[in-house]
Amino acid sequence: MTSLRIALAQINPVVGDIEGNTKKIIATIETAVSRHDPQLILFPELVVTGYPPEDLLLRESLVHRIERALHKIAGQAPRCYVVVGYPRSLDGSLYNAAGVFFGGKLVNEYHKQCLPNYRVFDEKRYFKEGKHTLVMDIFGVPTAISICEDVWEDAPTAGAKAEGAKLMLNLSASPFHAGKQIEREALLAQRAWQGGMPVVYCNLVGGQDELVFDGASMVVSAEGELIARSPAYIEYINCVTAKWDGRRLRFDEGEVSDLRPVLEDIYETLVLGVRDYVNKNGFKNVVLGLSGGIDSAVTLAIAVDALGADRVEAVMMPFRFTASMSMEDAQAQAAILKVRYQVISIESVYDAFMLALSDEFDGLSADKTEENLQARCRGVLLMAISNKKGSLVLTTGNKSEVAVGYSTLYGDMAGGFDVLKDVSKIRVFELARYRNSLSPAIPQRVIDRPPSAELAPDQKDEDSLPPYEILDQVIERYIEHDESAETIIAAGFEREMVYRILRLIDINEYKRRQAPIGTRITERGFGRDRRYPITQKWPIGD
Repeated sequence: MTSLRIALAQINPVVGDIEGNTKKIIATIETAVSRHDPQLILFPELVVTGYPPEDLLLRESLVHRIERALHKIAGQAPRCYVVVGYPRSLDGSLYNAAGVFFGGKLVNEYHKQCLPNYRVFDEKRYFKEGKHTLVMDIFGVPTAISICEDVWEDAPTAGAKAEGAKLMLNLSASPFHAGKQIEREALLAQRAWQGGMPVVYCNLVGGQDELVFDGASMVVSAEGELIARSPAYIEYINCVTAKWDGRRLRFDEGEVSDLRPVLEDIYETLVLGVRDYVNKNGFKNVVLGLSGGIDSAVTLAIAVDALGADRVEAVMMPFRFTASMSMEDAQAQAAILKVRYQVISIESVYDAFMLALSDEFDGLSADKTEENLQARCRGVLLMAISNKKGSLVLTTGNKSEVAVGYSTLYGDMAGGFDVLKDVSKIRVFELARYRNSLSPAIPQRVIDRPPSAELAPDQKDEDSLPPYEILDQVIERYIEHDESAETIIAAGFEREMVYRILRLIDINEYKRRQAPIGTRITERGFGRDRRYPITQKWPIGD
């Protein structure tokens, strides 16, 4: 009976920073060795470049930079195996590869067989499919290597079993969406049963543009039982020990972090998405418009949790339609969260625009133009603050509003990152209540009062939109599940309302395309997942 100690090293790389990522990999190897003395260290998929590297994979210097990185990593694996993900160029083709290092050199390499090409994944644009299963001896244990999507399909596990594998290592870069962790655990249990072998799965952690990788690396026994689960949302080294009797590999019970409720996962995903977007892009601070409404209130709380109060500025920009309670609640929240708070009225700015446009508007009645102009005054002010101070503007529009165009181009849509872009209005309220359950963050009146853009006297969102309880269900069915109008109507929704909502979604595609990116939290997100043409004549709702 022999022992095998495996360290799962989930780390947070920066896409394109091959030198920095390599230093982090080496530092993690050193830490793992000093703390746990493992015989094998497993890293995530494409950790050397970060994931997804997209068209950086087409750069001419990629091959040489990767070779230099692999040479440095090999020098850190004199007596333990290290498995690392990177792109490999061979004979004019590029592969999504996993290298196995030992004794100061690269001793084996596996190429990903199943390339995802759906939703946010676009790997067939860059990579060629690997054709061969890799099963190698690691301290006496026949060990198979696989990469992410390989465990989501049957063939790689079946191939590994046929070649005598008794352990499956999986390097992964699996992004978060609500409920994803439960799916992963069920899948790994299924693959373990199928292959008759334990599965050791190491997932990436960190934010990359609209994607957030949540970590939660795992070990599942050959019987499909969860042996270990690393904490989500942080870099972590989780070491597990197994006993090998020459026929089966049995893991000792390892560290199992708690499985979070979905709402808590969503909140932590949004926090990590903001933190990494801001920090990885080199912004020192953020600024946002704080209106006294629910969306900006939740955005402010997330920003403070992500960056700290000293890096967040909130600006209230009142107009003649701004309710006194909005002013009071914005100031109260800024005080609760201890952020820098400014009040800048848009009255004089708006009046100057109206004066400049007086000849153009002569004889024309007031309409949405004047409402949009208010939003654009605010957008100009926030962008000016951004330019002067180098702060990133966080926009505050939610998925429900962005979907149907209840937002203003170059106004409340002006900015660099939309924290709530993939968050429905109903979920915004849920997140507000969740955040307040941790500590005071959002005045209760902000949560209780009816939502309003406050661009006209006594305005409420439901003056222009169906109740959010209904609107959000229709949006989810149409955007996330691709249901037709008739299918949605058959589910019990009123016909005229459904066609109106679907028409708004379709005609506002041009506006959604110009919105800032924001963190993806749903399986069918509201960013790169959705690729509808702007100019098209497809029948509404068909």
